[in-house]
Amino acid sequence: MLFSPGITLIAAYLMKFTEIDLPSEVMRGLEQVGFVDLTPVQEESIPLALQGRDIAAQAQTGTGKTAAFLIALFTRLLKHKAVSTQGPRALILAPTRELVVQICADANGLGACCPFKVQAIFGGVDYEKQRRALQDGVDIIVATPGRLIDYAKQNVFTLKHVESLVIDEADRMFDMGFIRDLRYILRKLPSFEKRQTMLFSATLSQRVMELAYEFMNIAEKVRIEPEQVTAERVEQIVYHVSRREKFPLLLGLLKKEEAEVRVLIFINTKREGEHLSGRLRMNDFKVAILSGDIPQKKRLRILEDFKAGKLNFLVATDVASRGLHIDGVTHVINYDLPQDAEDYVHRIGRTARAGAGGKAISFADEDLAYFLPDIEEYIGQKIPSTVPCDEDLCLNYKRGVQHKKSPVPDKKRAGGKSRPPRRRRPGGHPRSK
Repeated sequence: MLFSPGITLIAAYLMKFTEIDLPSEVMRGLEQVGFVDLTPVQEESIPLALQGRDIAAQAQTGTGKTAAFLIALFTRLLKHKAVSTQGPRALILAPTRELVVQICADANGLGACCPFKVQAIFGGVDYEKQRRALQDGVDIIVATPGRLIDYAKQNVFTLKHVESLVIDEADRMFDMGFIRDLRYILRKLPSFEKRQTMLFSATLSQRVMELAYEFMNIAEKVRIEPEQVTAERVEQIVYHVSRREKFPLLLGLLKKEEAEVRVLIFINTKREGEHLSGRLRMNDFKVAILSGDIPQKKRLRILEDFKAGKLNFLVATDVASRGLHIDGVTHVINYDLPQDAEDYVHRIGRTARAGAGGKAISFADEDLAYFLPDIEEYIGQKIPSTVPCDEDLCLNYKRGVQHKKSPVPDKKRAGGKSRPPRRRRPGGHPRSK
């Protein structure tokens, strides 16, 4: 399918939701969550979607895109009578479980006055419970591709009556290897002229565009440039600091901030994250780590604790930088400067969401400072930088790392023989096997 001419959005005037012809149920939901002004991506995409047009939008997380497609989707379902009571009327596909959970939470908030049943489908949680929910009937499914296909192949539900389709973070679908699953699902849906499709992606790359050409109906392109995402309400600063000074600087900055903070601290590796979170716990900070190999139930519990304020600090690898909507994040700290410029945008997009303000603090040490020019080129601006002074550093802190206690290992082998000591090299290091 062909695309209409692209739109590069530069908004000077903030449109209000009261200026759009929305159903009363949707307006009451917007009032309850406190939404008044449209963000740029909402201002450009919602009116087009209300006309029934397909949308292919380039927008980062934190720009209000979730509310954009939910408002359009709810409006369409309210204005059109259901053609069948069998199967869902709308399908929202997302690449990660956390994003599915967040979209469902937003849907239940914005759609509090709408008569729709929303169901999350993703792996790692109760299989039979989700199966029963689908069998009982739902209006809107929000899902990762894998488990959705599992239920579809068992004929637990049908996709033949889907009127609206949303593909969120389409570029991430490719990165995570979901494209074959995504194509399988799309072929099970009604043809593109019988449904409305909205696609959102951080980049409208060639492979994303090819997917849109194949499965969308003359889609309108909306493009929000990266610099518009990062520059407006995020207060950014870079500290040029040595590796040894990073932790004292982190403590010094945290102690200067107000008590009511919610801080996301990004690191590049799981190992560094475990070390950093242990040092913070040793110094009496309520902190947890979020990385890719944390079990799903534990990850969801950590996120709930962070959102509820039971944790003020969350150390995270880039598994948390995409798709997580956590209201009230006051600070994003790049303890490790990211090696990919796009990751910088995703990370700092966790703060200053939906019109709020926020701070993004980055540490550029001797190993990672080389990536700073690429980041500044990508976001189209020079990030203010400084060198910490003595007053910025907290040198009076507890050393060591707090670990969970582990059981004392048995000094004998199963056969009752004592384990011989390992041979050591002259330098004192164990001999490699």
